[in-house]
Amino acid sequence: REINPETGKPWGLGFPVITIGDMVNAQALLLDHLGIEQLFCVVGGSMGGMQVLEWAASHPRRVFAALPIATSYRHSAQNIAFGEVGRQAIMADPDWKDGDYLLAGTNPHRGLAVARMAAHITYLSEQALHKKFGRKLQDRQTFTYGFEADFQIESYLRHQGSTFVERFDANSYLYITRAMDYFDLAAANGGKLANAFKGTPVRFCVISFTSDWLFPTQESRAIVHALNAVAANVSFVEIESDKGHDAFLLDEPEFHKTLQGFLDGAAQHRGLPVRKGEGS
Repeated sequence: REINPETGKPWGLGFPVITIGDMVNAQALLLDHLGIEQLFCVVGGSMGGMQVLEWAASHPRRVFAALPIATSYRHSAQNIAFGEVGRQAIMADPDWKDGDYLLAGTNPHRGLAVARMAAHITYLSEQALHKKFGRKLQDRQTFTYGFEADFQIESYLRHQGSTFVERFDANSYLYITRAMDYFDLAAANGGKLANAFKGTPVRFCVISFTSDWLFPTQESRAIVHALNAVAANVSFVEIESDKGHDAFLLDEPEFHKTLQGFLDGAAQHRGLPVRKGEGS
């Protein structure tokens, strides 16, 4: 929605494609402006976890501790594929107008809603879907034998899509998913992930979830193996959960306990006061 100063019009697809590295460098510039030299702990899940890894790799002296959660050092082919399905759904919407929908006064809400529906499936697990919805019908006792939302899961996904378009911009979705696709810390460091963390002073706690098939535990283990290869200070926890990728956003007591324990330990090593009370 920002205006291109050279044209006086919304950027649309004229805005440069950005990377995870660009995001982190922008954050570092903000910290410079605020006069903040070092962060106690960088925490993030999913794409946020990619930023955590980028912070630790690109600005290791500015990060004391790092908590990458349910993430990876690169997008898998499967994740790139899901991202492309979402982008194509948006771009196939006639109201997208080749990215110039703001100028045209339109909104590709149908395409963005479908993109969100497809992505939301990847945030859940088969166990969670079965437990919450199964094959239960939505406000009816029998099938309509039509194309309305007969099943609760259909109604749920439609709701996720329709509410998402009220708070998110379609082109922003394209740019953010593309940034995740291009992220590859191994490729950026001579094809060897461990090279990204040589001599790192950062303390790491890597967390994954058993039912996360978007960023499965094997991706987290690859990060841990790379950190071990350079003798980094790293701990790893795989949380038992049936909630899928979204588990880090939900009420998972073991996850919260792990977070609190790592943060308290890092605070002690940094010489900071440890919070007493809840979770301590």
